[in-house]
Amino acid sequence: MDKSITLSQSQPTQSAAPSATFANAKRSSSLNLSEILRMAWRSIRGNATRSLLTALGIIIGVAAVIALTGIGGAVSANITGQFSDLGTNQLTIASGEARDGPPGGGLVQAGQQMTVSLEDAEAIRDLNDPRITGILPTVQKQFQVKAGDNNKNYTIIGTWANYAAIQNAQPEYGNFFTDADNSSRLRVAVLGYNVTNEFFGGGVAALGQRISINGISFEVVGVLPDKGSGFTSANDNVIIPMGTLLQRLGKDETIYSETAVNTIAVQTRDTEVMDELQADLERLMASRHDTPSPEDYDFNITNQKDTLSTLNSILTILQIFLGTVAGISLLVGGIGIMNIMLVSVTERTREIGIRKALGAKPRDILTQFLLESIVLSGSGGVVGVILGLLIAILASNAFGALTIPVTGTVIAFTFAVAVGVFFGWYPARRAAALDPVDSLRYE
Repeated sequence: MDKSITLSQSQPTQSAAPSATFANAKRSSSLNLSEILRMAWRSIRGNATRSLLTALGIIIGVAAVIALTGIGGAVSANITGQFSDLGTNQLTIASGEARDGPPGGGLVQAGQQMTVSLEDAEAIRDLNDPRITGILPTVQKQFQVKAGDNNKNYTIIGTWANYAAIQNAQPEYGNFFTDADNSSRLRVAVLGYNVTNEFFGGGVAALGQRISINGISFEVVGVLPDKGSGFTSANDNVIIPMGTLLQRLGKDETIYSETAVNTIAVQTRDTEVMDELQADLERLMASRHDTPSPEDYDFNITNQKDTLSTLNSILTILQIFLGTVAGISLLVGGIGIMNIMLVSVTERTREIGIRKALGAKPRDILTQFLLESIVLSGSGGVVGVILGLLIAILASNAFGALTIPVTGTVIAFTFAVAVGVFFGWYPARRAAALDPVDSLRYE
């Protein structure tokens, strides 16, 4: 059996026979780097439980950083994908006062008069502006929807026939209603994915069926595909012609005027003309609403491209914050490594004295202890990387956007190794600086 001195954490040197101790100490007093690395690994493996508990902070920290980075990337990709489905070349006009900021920054307050109207949408359409490729007014209301013995409240959207093209909402089964349906105020409806499943079990079975909205019967002419669970999803919506909603479904007169709409979406030719068009539309709306000063605007115009950019900036900041919080675990793990290495120096003081007495240089002692710290943190980093990637992949799949956080993985692992160097340096220096005479007298 090889009884060479490995500076083991698990047992003191004096337990070895004196002749073996001195013979092997002499042989290992000045070792090359690969031999020192093997000795460091054997020393860590010799007390596996203590080493695992010491590296636990590193494992948790690295896994948390990678998992949070991956999940954040998946959320960002999911939101970007939803906006891309709608197109980033859209302007949205809505009611609301501009307060403490530029026009377009306000929100509609509860009970506030909705001032954007169907006539505004028609005025924009009549411009025949070549920069505009689509105009889409929408009204949203909550109504009770019934089919047979089932009933549930859903969002009813009244809109024009080009909703399918502008909002990327082509039916999976059946067809969308037409401009003629809207003009004739026909009672036809296109159902979202969840509505179809709730009432008819999904799929083509819903086509031709009747549903009741606020007591009025509608025929199902189209069924939308699954649009996911994001905030732009139409899964829980029932879409009907604008004219039908305005004429046949009651409105809350404290909020709605006769032809008030929630929003007007304006699709542009490309993103390069959006800023110029937004300014022109603000002037048109200000003229129509007799609000010449921006402080008097009773409408907002938002730029979807800027909204997406703002959301991504917020998500990036949130990722950095969460990653920093997770990184604290790495520092805690580093403190644990320093603590266990200091204990190891104390336990192995006599071994260090024997090696120094037989010619080992301080740098040999420093290198071995430093490598033990690096191997300990690096091993924890490897386990943390595997665990973090597994969590990130499983969690990001839930958002339908698989992301592999390569940058986060590299940073987390590099930081873990750096923690081993930083917190292992002091114990290694302390071991290298021990006086050989005092070390040999240590009991």
